[in-house]
Amino acid sequence: MACSIVQFCYFQDLQAARDFLFPHLREETPCGAVRRDPSKSNWEDDGWGAWEETDPQEPEEEGNTCKTQKTSWLQDCVLSLSPTNDLMVIARGQKAVFLVPKWKYSDKGKEEMQFAIGWSGSLNVEEGERVTSALCIPLASQKRSSTGRPDWTCIVVGFTSGYVRFYTENGVLLLAQLLNEDPALQLKCRTSEIPRHPGVTEQNEELSILYPGAIVTIDGFSLFQSLRACRNQVAKAAASGNENIQPPPLAYKKWGLQDIDTIIDYASIGIMTLSPFDQMKTASNIGGFNAAIKNSPPAMSQYITVGSNPFTGFFYALEGSSQPLLSHVALAVASKLTSALFNAASGWLGWKSKHEEEAVQKQKPKVEPATPLAVRFGLPDSRRHGESICLSPCNTLAAVTDDFGRVILLDVARGIAIRMWKGYRDGQIGWIQIVEDLHERVPEKADFSPFGNTQGPSRVAQFLVIYAPRRGILEVWSTQQGPRVGAFNVGKHCRLLYPGYKIMGLNNVTSQSWQPQTYQICLVDPVSGSVKTVNVPFHLALSDKKCERAKDMHLVKKLAVLLKTRPPNLDLVETQIKELILDIKYPATKKQALESIFASERLPFSCFRNITQTLMDTLKNQELESVDEGLLQFCANKLKLLHLYESVCQLNSLDFHSDTPFSDNDLAVLLRLDEKELLKLQALLEKYKEEKTRTATVRFSDDKDGVLPVKTFLEYLEYEKDVINIKKISEEEYVALGSFFFWKCLHGESSTEDMCHTLESAGLSPQLLLSLLLSVWLSKEKDILDKPQSVCCLHTMLSLLSKMKVAIDETWDSQPVSPWWQQMRMACVQSENNGAALLSAHVGHSVAAQISNIMTEKKFSQTVLGADSEALTDSWEALSLDTEYWKLLLKQLEDCLILQTLLHSKANTSTSKVSLLQAEPLPRLSVKKLLEGGKGGIADSVAKWIFKQDFSPEVLKLANKERDAENPDEPKEGINRDLLEVSEVDMNLGAIPDLLHLAYKQFPCSLELDVLHAHCCWEYVVQWNKDPEEARFFVRSIEHLKHILNAHVQNGIALMMWNTFLVKRFSAATYLMDKVGKSPKDRLCRRDVGMSDTAMTSFLGSCLDLLQTLMEVEEADVSRDEMQAPVLDTEDAWLTVEGPTSIVELALEQKHVHYPLVEHHSVLCSVLYAVMRFSLKAVKPLSLFDSKGKNAFFKDLTSIQLLPSGEMDPNFISVRQQFLLKVVSAAVQAQHSVVKDRESPEEAPTTPFGKDQDWPVLAVDLAHHLQVSEDVVRRHYVVELYNYGADHLGEEASLQVHDKEVLASQLLVLTGQRLAHALLHAQTRGGMELLARLPPTLCTWLKAMNPQDLQNTEVPIATTAKLVNKVIELLPENHGQYSLALHLIEAVEAVSIPSL
Repeated sequence: MACSIVQFCYFQDLQAARDFLFPHLREETPCGAVRRDPSKSNWEDDGWGAWEETDPQEPEEEGNTCKTQKTSWLQDCVLSLSPTNDLMVIARGQKAVFLVPKWKYSDKGKEEMQFAIGWSGSLNVEEGERVTSALCIPLASQKRSSTGRPDWTCIVVGFTSGYVRFYTENGVLLLAQLLNEDPALQLKCRTSEIPRHPGVTEQNEELSILYPGAIVTIDGFSLFQSLRACRNQVAKAAASGNENIQPPPLAYKKWGLQDIDTIIDYASIGIMTLSPFDQMKTASNIGGFNAAIKNSPPAMSQYITVGSNPFTGFFYALEGSSQPLLSHVALAVASKLTSALFNAASGWLGWKSKHEEEAVQKQKPKVEPATPLAVRFGLPDSRRHGESICLSPCNTLAAVTDDFGRVILLDVARGIAIRMWKGYRDGQIGWIQIVEDLHERVPEKADFSPFGNTQGPSRVAQFLVIYAPRRGILEVWSTQQGPRVGAFNVGKHCRLLYPGYKIMGLNNVTSQSWQPQTYQICLVDPVSGSVKTVNVPFHLALSDKKCERAKDMHLVKKLAVLLKTRPPNLDLVETQIKELILDIKYPATKKQALESIFASERLPFSCFRNITQTLMDTLKNQELESVDEGLLQFCANKLKLLHLYESVCQLNSLDFHSDTPFSDNDLAVLLRLDEKELLKLQALLEKYKEEKTRTATVRFSDDKDGVLPVKTFLEYLEYEKDVINIKKISEEEYVALGSFFFWKCLHGESSTEDMCHTLESAGLSPQLLLSLLLSVWLSKEKDILDKPQSVCCLHTMLSLLSKMKVAIDETWDSQPVSPWWQQMRMACVQSENNGAALLSAHVGHSVAAQISNIMTEKKFSQTVLGADSEALTDSWEALSLDTEYWKLLLKQLEDCLILQTLLHSKANTSTSKVSLLQAEPLPRLSVKKLLEGGKGGIADSVAKWIFKQDFSPEVLKLANKERDAENPDEPKEGINRDLLEVSEVDMNLGAIPDLLHLAYKQFPCSLELDVLHAHCCWEYVVQWNKDPEEARFFVRSIEHLKHILNAHVQNGIALMMWNTFLVKRFSAATYLMDKVGKSPKDRLCRRDVGMSDTAMTSFLGSCLDLLQTLMEVEEADVSRDEMQAPVLDTEDAWLTVEGPTSIVELALEQKHVHYPLVEHHSVLCSVLYAVMRFSLKAVKPLSLFDSKGKNAFFKDLTSIQLLPSGEMDPNFISVRQQFLLKVVSAAVQAQHSVVKDRESPEEAPTTPFGKDQDWPVLAVDLAHHLQVSEDVVRRHYVVELYNYGADHLGEEASLQVHDKEVLASQLLVLTGQRLAHALLHAQTRGGMELLARLPPTLCTWLKAMNPQDLQNTEVPIATTAKLVNKVIELLPENHGQYSLALHLIEAVEAVSIPSL
């Protein structure tokens, strides 16, 4: 119970506030800078002796100014924290940041309070004014339901212009008033406090403002009412849109302080009444010998200032000597002057219409003169300059700091300095007031003082807190002349905040209804980003040498040191501990010392027992009146727990072994199973164990199972009212406690009967023991499965627990379900270790049947004797219902075990690339998770497993082939592909097809093939959406989509994929490509679409597949109408599933798509895919569509949109035709590159996933939709094939061209280019001679040809001869170029003769 510093709040992003207030620091801060650095200062920086002997170190050199400013920036800010900790203000210059607390989870998962930025902005209204001071005042609520609690917090801000403005938490200006033309130096507040004694004067609430030569005080009650009214008016004005709001006037007093040079800070002490002696003394000093004395002492308001000449000044203002001043606005309202005069004098208002602002700024309102107030006396010290003053909570003391690094303690009433501390340059001060806890007092028979019993008044202690930033030390001192009671190393850049007030608006009645959670003092650390407070125990103020509390704390510290040492002799240490604990007087301290002993890891069990027994005996020998009942009961409870620990340890240490042989037949009898059922159970468990062993992580053997230190044992258990309960501990600790009780018994190494009897007699309930037993059994699955004999031990243990007195009620059969067995079933349902859960369920079923048979026979005998047939009927009904619950649980656990075995299995495939998403482990299953996962939970689990293994959809068909064989009427699609896939994957799948088939058989409805494909499709697209770079996930999703046979499900899943994941990225890609007019670069794709250019190419291809699938489903509309929607059945064991709606159910709820709109999007997708696939340039995709077409894009595919129809503008058709010809040229170029480039084909890097489209066919299809002549596209395709030398493909493609004549003309030109290259560009002698023999018209025509347009000039002349013959066939004889073609035949033959 020593002084401590506690963190109670963190900053969510303090650097953001710093960057807003100090923009120049933001630029110099590296982007990867850590925001929370540990404090660099420590105890070694300054020796303990140096604190009081030497002056602090000088500031750092100028070279480190920038680095220092980054950490000490908070020292340059105006800082204020609400005492209720619901708002913090950080201001600098003209800017301010309001921070509000929010509960959030930290990185460690622990819920903590963090300050987050609620508002930030500029507060200045007039040009050049800056913030000088700020205050956060919580205002009390006036509602009946929350009387006395804080309602909202008002922020009061003072400016260099003299204005004081009031704001809400959202930065809304409520009120503004110019009280003086000098800067507002300080703002201070005083709230109502209940007087502790009848003679103490009750202080009124007030807000006071310090100016360089004056103090202004505003009455708290009127301020409270005005602020509430202003806030209500602002809310109404915001709702109505009216800005001209008339706020209520404020009454204030203004004192002009005289006979003092400078004032830096002040303290408003409040109203004080002099005693008769002080009254006469003061009157004599002021008026002399003949001064008159009033009958009643006058009430005065006392003010203390710090500054220079005098260093400390004391001012006394007589109450009633100065009337409250009303501003000109108030006077204008009171006398009902004209509106013109009102507007001229309303400069202090915060509500001005925009056209009035300029006039008001030019003419400031008149400032009221101050009432002179002379200094009565002070502490003159010409060289000393005061820096700050801080008043104590009880208004009797004040601490002052000066420029000499001293802290001076003043007696406010007497006006003298009573103590001084040195070595605190730039020190910051605050106070803590602690009220004594009456329950901690020690009862003494002989003490008759009011402070010697627990019914007297509580004492109050005050502690002075001093923060020395030069040394980074926070100290706590007991006042007035007490020692230092605490010191903490907190860093050199903190700010100490001491509000000195609480909630405004409370009175003696409302303040007692609710005690607010307020912090008297706070330390803000910008380096660690935390807010801390100081906790000081009351007893630290009791510094008297005879104080029993201080002596007890000394003994506790001595005990702590003794417990940390490693003594050679335990007996000696035990004796010393007994002496120390018996010397402690206070019962609470004795209990604390005893708890520290039990928390020690170095003391053995015998020490714990002997020490506790000794203390127990001592307490029993004392008189009853002086014995603390709580301590006596605490010792008794600990002794009972120690006795239980000793008994369990003795039972576990006995050499007990059961020699009874155990066989499979015995197991079958024990579990009430026949041979076939037992073999099935063993086979399932063997498969489960085998697959789990393959995937299990490395586990070291734990030799400490069943061993628990006595310290830990005492921490886990508590004894209350003769019953042992378990504290709130973690699951691992729960298992450790259960292992301590039952692990040896489950292994047959300890007597089960003795253990159960010991635990029952100690006070542990059967329900608690059952919970512990099951936690051990279910958590030690590997050991359980390796040792089947433990099933027999569990059976014995469960039978014994069930026979305890309060385990199974005698009247259980009149209830629908036995609570005892329901507890066990619930543990099995929640367990993720399905193998152990299934075994324990079988054991529980067996024991339940055994006990129910005994109880039924007992009931039956009673019924026969009593002829109560109705009771027999009720008993059998309850029995049968409970039995059905067991059968249902066994079926659910068996299903879950098979499913978990499947999810544990892994294929032996060595994939070249595994995504991080696929490497994440699957969550373990339990019956509870499956029951809460909805109808699609089972299929969803399998789909996640398929995603991790990345199986082809064909694998699912392969495992389902036996089901197809059982249903020969179902269509056998894809059988050939199945056979192809078998050869590829059969060697690597191992036992997976068998496990899959077993799962299909166990879940015929939940794992129906269409349902499974639908969930796989959705899982892949969800994972792709997390990482769009993994384009293969999207491709695999489309594959699963195409394998869905039911058209209703296929349509719904595709539509959901489009609306949820695709349409936003698709629209972003469209607008990006239309903006750049070509295939965008990688950087732009990542910025706008969120993926690389390569991934975007694959994305568009997969989108095209999806839209084509939707169109295929819609085209088969007739068959879909005939095809019934699937009936989503559920297995009998899983009828009670609850949870989210399954994907298939959502898919069936989707509407039918509008085919023309899907086709419209498909055309756009084909265009985008072509642009990205072939890196086309000078193409704006949206320019190919008119306004109707553009408006229809990215709309809901189920809606009916206005689409283009009728004849299209020729300009659009021309642009579309050019685009399609570009696509055909690029496609032919990609397919028929020259031989040297075929080793690394161009399309390989651009289509890494899936197969490429048949672009010529797609281009013809697009031509049909874009109203472009299909024959033009076909002709261009044929010409391009010939251009690249693929004459055989060109000849085949030419069969589909309708206008043969135009094609012949184009091919004639191509032939001329080939011949011109052979004759003119070869530059051979034979070629020139042959050219001379050709007809002149042919020579002229050949010379006009440009062979550079040819993409392949290496075509043999014989192939060209075939082309010429093809041209002759296609050209009619009356064609103008027919004769030219005949000449070409002769020329080609002439060229080919030399080559022969």
